[in-house]
Amino acid sequence: MRHFRLWDVQDVAVFLSIASYICDLAGAISIHSPQRSLTRSVQEDVFFSVDVSCNGVPTIQWNFMSGAVSRTIGTWQPGAYTNITVDYSSRVQSYDNGSMGLSDLRLQDGGYYVITVTETEGSSKDTGFVLKVNEALYEDLQYLSVSALALACVAALLMLLIWLLDKAYRRIVAWRRRRQMPETNATELQPL
Repeated sequence: MRHFRLWDVQDVAVFLSIASYICDLAGAISIHSPQRSLTRSVQEDVFFSVDVSCNGVPTIQWNFMSGAVSRTIGTWQPGAYTNITVDYSSRVQSYDNGSMGLSDLRLQDGGYYVITVTETEGSSKDTGFVLKVNEALYEDLQYLSVSALALACVAALLMLLIWLLDKAYRRIVAWRRRRQMPETNATELQPL
């Protein structure tokens, strides 16, 4: 009877070294973030806090996605270069740990933000953030106060108009009464 060996010692060693290499590649990049769902108001700033660690110098790329819109915000290597797109150049601050600050938020900034970290060997890892942008409450209050002020002005003008019309009506009535009265200066005295 012949025993058939499936695994040789060398085969096991090769398999373990390949598996170790793949696990090393998969675990080589880590992206840690304390919060991945953020809510801010219009004109506020947001800070996408991440801590990137990997073997070598990473290339960090941030992308924005919302509905059918997808665009690159910027790409940088810590200590080497920073390339922020024109749309975001005045509002984005890049950090060496991979974090990104976005200032002066707009309603259309709400959506999904993805950070992609790529090592020099070519392996990469992605992590996403959800940003919800609300309209500022003070804008609603400002609109309400301006509307109330406009209505108060209209009401004051209408009250002034009604008062003037009433004065004019009273003068016209008094003028008509005087016109209908006889204009004799002689007063007739009745005998006693």
